[in-house]
Amino acid sequence: MYLKRIMVKELSHHAGEKVCIKGFLQDMRDQSKVKFLVMRDISGTAQAVALSENSEVFEGVAKIPKESVLEIEGIVKPEKQAPGGFEIHVKSFKILSTADRDLPIQVIEKGKEEPALPLRLDYRWLDLRKPKNALIFKIWTTMECAMREYWLLNGFLQIHSPKLVAGATESGAELFTLKYFEKTASLAQSPQFYKQMAMAAGLEKVFEIGPVFRANPSHTTRHDTEFTSVDIEVSFIESHEDVMKIEEEWLAHTLMRVKEKHGEEIKQTFGLEVIVPKLPFPRITMKEAHEVLKKEFSYKIKDSDLDPEGERLLCEYVKKKHGHEFVFVTEYPVSVRPFYHMRKEGEKEITKSFDLLWKGLEITTGAQREHRYEILKAQAEEKKVPIEGIAEYLKFFKYGCPPHGGYGLSPTRMLMILLGLKNVREATFLPRDPERLTP
Repeated sequence: MYLKRIMVKELSHHAGEKVCIKGFLQDMRDQSKVKFLVMRDISGTAQAVALSENSEVFEGVAKIPKESVLEIEGIVKPEKQAPGGFEIHVKSFKILSTADRDLPIQVIEKGKEEPALPLRLDYRWLDLRKPKNALIFKIWTTMECAMREYWLLNGFLQIHSPKLVAGATESGAELFTLKYFEKTASLAQSPQFYKQMAMAAGLEKVFEIGPVFRANPSHTTRHDTEFTSVDIEVSFIESHEDVMKIEEEWLAHTLMRVKEKHGEEIKQTFGLEVIVPKLPFPRITMKEAHEVLKKEFSYKIKDSDLDPEGERLLCEYVKKKHGHEFVFVTEYPVSVRPFYHMRKEGEKEITKSFDLLWKGLEITTGAQREHRYEILKAQAEEKKVPIEGIAEYLKFFKYGCPPHGGYGLSPTRMLMILLGLKNVREATFLPRDPERLTP
């Protein structure tokens, strides 16, 4: 009789029944007349029991290396000591795939420190077998579904912009170039220009989740060369304040969904509470931020932007003063913003832009964009951006374009902060950095 596979988390619904489970052999404890097999699938772990009275099973399982893939059939019985309160008494088993006994990294380290991250990433497929790491991608799935839920409830359209482009969208110094037939193309650093084209097309509200590429030689814990970017753009805004309002509502909705589905597991696994932020988020101008850092911490920023330590201290101040983990830093100077950010009325050295900081780390850059053709062109010339390189982009604004703005967010940075990870690579399926192109 064929038995349909069930997931191990479903055992409690099949007490007294014969079932089939499939997964990895995580561990085995050998006693004189009983062997305990710990089986793992994506839903959790379960205990399977092989008794000496069934000699074929009892002797057969003794030789199986850990992390081999097995199919087990048996009877579900209550057992308080077993994970989930139930175990399987094995009637038969089948080895679907035998693992090499010499694992390069252990999936479950018993009382040992994890190996260094580079080695873990060399064997990422083994590293991801760890329930803690699999949970990261369960959370990302919920997080992304919640993001889309908010957008769809609020009339956004999804776009997929090209990743092969003719010119730079941010800084030409960070371009990956490649041969494109008889031309030279680049990998997209951002969907920025195409989001704005969507505004010129009258789509009004768009979002995109997709890969972006930066030829950035940095070896920090928060930079990589290929990463997923979450982007939105909206039309008919009055200022960047409208964009910030959308983002804070969207993030509160997203974190609420993550807390509902994974809050307890995050607390048990990572020891952290998921806090759904109150609205609105605190706002502080860049000028005010510099004053706070100087007054409260005797810390002076070396230039007109915020450095990582400045971001950390500012969040410490906001947490103490407002009891909030998030803060929008607004009104960045023109000198540290791209040419397409709109300037503040009456203050031409200030942009209508913002960064969002969470627990000391920047996760978002956003702004109202300049939508008026002649002003946009003049700002590009002022920034010494070669006009021939953005000629196609400038066309988007020649035939009427609504006032608009948007933001881009890094989901790996968001996960790193949410779960207290030390590096964005831990929240990335297969990271890419200046040294890593495999696996």
